[in-house]
Amino acid sequence: MPLVRIGLLTEGGYPYATGEARLWCDRLVRGLPQHEFELYALSRSAEQERARVPLPEHVTHVRTAPLWAPADDGRTYSRRERRRFADCFKELVQGICAGAPDPFASGLYGLAALAREQGGLYAALRSESAVRALEAACRAPGASRTVQAAQVTDLLEFVDELEGMLRPLSLDWYEENAHGEGLGAVDVCHAAAGGVAALPGLLAKRFFGVPLLVTEYGVQLRAHYLAHLGGAAEGEEPRPAVRALLAAFHLRLATEIYARADFLTPGNAHARRWQERCGATRDRLRTVYPGMEADRFTTVGEAADRGDPDTLVWVGRVEPAKDLIALLHAFAEVRRAEPRTRLRIFATAADPGYLADCRSLAAQLFPDEAADSVTVGENPVSFEEIGGPETPSAAEAYGAGRVVVLSSVIEGFPITLAEAMLCGRATVSTDVGAVCEVIGGTGLVVPPRNPRALAEACLSLLGDAERAERLGAAARARALELFTVEQNVAAFREIYLRLLAKGSQRPDGGVPFARPPEARVPGHWTSPTWAKPAPDPTSEAAV
Repeated sequence: MPLVRIGLLTEGGYPYATGEARLWCDRLVRGLPQHEFELYALSRSAEQERARVPLPEHVTHVRTAPLWAPADDGRTYSRRERRRFADCFKELVQGICAGAPDPFASGLYGLAALAREQGGLYAALRSESAVRALEAACRAPGASRTVQAAQVTDLLEFVDELEGMLRPLSLDWYEENAHGEGLGAVDVCHAAAGGVAALPGLLAKRFFGVPLLVTEYGVQLRAHYLAHLGGAAEGEEPRPAVRALLAAFHLRLATEIYARADFLTPGNAHARRWQERCGATRDRLRTVYPGMEADRFTTVGEAADRGDPDTLVWVGRVEPAKDLIALLHAFAEVRRAEPRTRLRIFATAADPGYLADCRSLAAQLFPDEAADSVTVGENPVSFEEIGGPETPSAAEAYGAGRVVVLSSVIEGFPITLAEAMLCGRATVSTDVGAVCEVIGGTGLVVPPRNPRALAEACLSLLGDAERAERLGAAARARALELFTVEQNVAAFREIYLRLLAKGSQRPDGGVPFARPPEARVPGHWTSPTWAKPAPDPTSEAAV
């Protein structure tokens, strides 16, 4: 199989962040050692950059650009360049405020071309002329009432946010440098997420014709809506006009990415529907489920022990979207019907305030019981951490009970549900996100925010061991078929070659593999004795 140069684009993920966002990239890269990967990472904090994961040898370059630090390169524009910037920025903000994709794209690429030729945009994007152009776009016909009501503080806040989101336009990632690095020289750009992470790939396609592949396991546009429009953002919420402008920017950017990407790989049908609604065409879409390391759960899945028959298990990050409050109320009903039942909550991470609220509610719902109770002085709900001496791994957490519960009100691809399935556990889940797609009839599903329905489903499995075992076996078979690393890597191996087979889109007429992989390997071994002398290994031609 030929060697393919892949530029992998990430934001706040691989090779720095922990969690599933980092793991699937690492599994993909390690699963394709015959290809060459270059990593282009947008980082979210200085702390994140200090914790880089070990990389295999076929990752040849890692380039990082911070989204958290000022990006002022000291460049100021001439009068002619300022006029050019003003024209492009005017189109961009008109597209944002009026919801028009054509001016937005024209302005975006115009700003990118200016940054490529003349230097960074930092000072220009924060200038008074930029604020005035934004104000004019907000007041123009076609803008929403919320945007039209924007005050000066709103305009300043949005311009500040916009400068951070447009930093990829000013990066030096695109032209090939002396070390052979550059997105313009790779065979495929693969964005590991949509939104800002895909912006460098969008520019590499625009200026160099590099094929763009975008993978979304959680739709970035949806995540933005949930975080900012739904009021779930950390810290102080943006004002209404700023929220509306941010939403409009992310929608326009997503629409442009979906329109220009050569191929899109949503991680589930739920994400796929979002992409289609934003303009992605079905001929460029293929669902590719995330690859999970099934071996981590093999022992639990194959064990004869099906877990404690009187224990319900919940695993995940303790946060409001997981709706543990509803789960605790549901368990109160379960406990009244089956007094021996326990609920073990295993936290992979936690929102401290929400965790405190859940502990307080558990203490209120299940105070120390009477002397004749089966659980004297013991609360039937326990809050535990994964990684300690008692429960060192997630697999052991799932193996602690017979039934695993998911109570979320918001969910993309439910990783914990798939892990429970690999462990052969029967599941009770709320019907959110891609839950029904993942379980495929191998578990029970109830409406979200309905404690009574959740309790009834749990009781039905707790009272029928044979049914629980049957569902658990079916769930494990489904997970092994659909959610393994092997199926994920095989899918992307095929997609990379499919993109290359489409033919060249490069403005210079270049073709993939025109520059053979061995041309980038220093040394004399590529030249036979009868050929002309090999170049000096220290020369540019040998790099």
